[in-house]
Amino acid sequence: MRLGAGTFAACCVAIEVLGIAVFLRGFFPAPVRSSAGTEHGAEPPAPEPSAGASSNWTTLPPPLFGKVVIVLIDALRDDFVFGSKGVKFMPYTTYLVEKGASHSFVAEAKPPTVTMPRIKALMTGSLPGFVDVLRNLNSPALLEDSVIRQAKAAGKRIIFYGDETWVKLFPKHFVEYDGTTSFFVSDYTEVDNNVTRHLDKVLKRGDWDMLILHYLGLDHIGHISGPSSPLIGRKLSEMDSVLMKIHTSLLSKEREVALPSLLVLCGDHGMSETGSHGASSMEEVNTPLILISSAFERKPGDVRHPTRVQQTDVAATLAIALGLPIPKDSVGSLLFPVVEGKPMREQLRFLHLNTVQLSKLLQENVPSYEKDPGFEQFKMSERLHGNWIRLYLEEKQSEVLLNLGSKVLRQYLDALKTLSLSLSTQVAQYDMYSMMVGTVVVLEVLTLLLLSVPQALHRKAELEVPLSSPGFSLLFYLVILVLSAIHVIVCTSAESSCYFCGLSWLAAGGVMVLASALLCVIVSVLTNVLVGGKPRRKAVLVTSGCLSFTRHWLNTWCVPSAGSALERVGREDLGQLIPGLWVSFRSVPLGQTTSFLAGRRGSCNCCKGDWEELPVTEE
Repeated sequence: MRLGAGTFAACCVAIEVLGIAVFLRGFFPAPVRSSAGTEHGAEPPAPEPSAGASSNWTTLPPPLFGKVVIVLIDALRDDFVFGSKGVKFMPYTTYLVEKGASHSFVAEAKPPTVTMPRIKALMTGSLPGFVDVLRNLNSPALLEDSVIRQAKAAGKRIIFYGDETWVKLFPKHFVEYDGTTSFFVSDYTEVDNNVTRHLDKVLKRGDWDMLILHYLGLDHIGHISGPSSPLIGRKLSEMDSVLMKIHTSLLSKEREVALPSLLVLCGDHGMSETGSHGASSMEEVNTPLILISSAFERKPGDVRHPTRVQQTDVAATLAIALGLPIPKDSVGSLLFPVVEGKPMREQLRFLHLNTVQLSKLLQENVPSYEKDPGFEQFKMSERLHGNWIRLYLEEKQSEVLLNLGSKVLRQYLDALKTLSLSLSTQVAQYDMYSMMVGTVVVLEVLTLLLLSVPQALHRKAELEVPLSSPGFSLLFYLVILVLSAIHVIVCTSAESSCYFCGLSWLAAGGVMVLASALLCVIVSVLTNVLVGGKPRRKAVLVTSGCLSFTRHWLNTWCVPSAGSALERVGREDLGQLIPGLWVSFRSVPLGQTTSFLAGRRGSCNCCKGDWEELPVTEE
């Protein structure tokens, strides 16, 4: 099959784009998403499991806290709070961590460690991708389900002061806000004063349910002079004073309300030793997370060391704390110490809601979810939970009930950990099979282009694409069989979902046919180059014979399109159509030097006219 140079190049580009698309789809896996979009409204919560007994717990549990205050300090590293700097510059926070009513964690922020993706992870519980780095410069409205969206839908009044990224992500969600820009890096004073100046007024009021403060000064100091700057200590002392003001105010108000308040101190990301962020070093991904509330009573001598959690766990924990549904796309798990002091039935209810949400997300995103260890643990936990409920309704107190409850609790916690890990891995890991398929297609096209360059340089060149020889057909079918076998083996043995395996057999088969055809064409072209001998020679025909013989000669020796073109022209137009082929045109295309050698002579069988073929050689 002959193709013009333009057509051949267009086909190669189209196939190249297809290969690159498959590769990028494997390199940037699709995020884990729930099929139930935010526009469908809230789904009814999963009822409490029961085994032959009827339970009246079919609604969401009530909120655990009356007010929630989130203090997010940009670029707050874990050692700024839990290390020597925290002891020296944040004494009040250190006291709360070591002896106060609090729970401390080191929350791991997955790359990219920039502000917008980290806010997204904190509020949605999902893992953002590297494409969010570009959106960080001009954040669009967040359409995913989030704690902010759920709180607004539940009628919660939310106030925000700080980095304007929040206002862009959650437009029309705050009853009051004051955004500050993060682009004036040299300003590390006024940017925080613009947040703190609202505190005295808002803390005296009681017309809000959620207060979010995002301080940028520490991050700006890091960019200017790094984490070892003396300005860091002064900024940490300032933040410690802010935290003390908020905490004491919340404690004074708790006497007037039924529910305790929750104060959350966290960072969106850390800070490298050069003061930057965005990568995956330990200093950039480790952030402090401190939950402070009078509900977290601590007995004398109770030492609570910070434990490692994921930043995505914050969304599920805040949702439970506020009595809201867990965001649909969250891959995080409830921080159990928050509900540890509650009765056993309530603890199990919270854990059940979280595992149901994660298991649904797993079912919608992982084809082989039934084989996932986390899903199996969830089903086992749910059965044990149902047995515990039946026993609980029959007898309120017994040692068997306590032992079974502890067993169910451990089972749920193991299931949560495994499910969360499976979903997080699903988002973070590369789809190697799709990447390999895309790479093979791209390399095949590049190889074919390189082999065809010498023939394709002329603007009127045409290329022979060998698609019909018996050898090509045999090799073609053998390659398809091999690729099909590899596809079946990979897709049946893959533990995680794969984009290419998820395609229909028709689409996957089409890609395999394309890859096989490209491979066979490459083999044929290589064979012609290495073994096929001399290329066709160019010639000049000098004839007094008829047009039919000229057409026959052209089809046999020269330009492939000439035969069809000659159907529409006469003898006198032949020289204009194909210069160099008629007796009056003794030259070949411009830039080529020719020498005429003696050729063959003969006569036309049709009209008996004499003809002479003069081969042309190029120097």
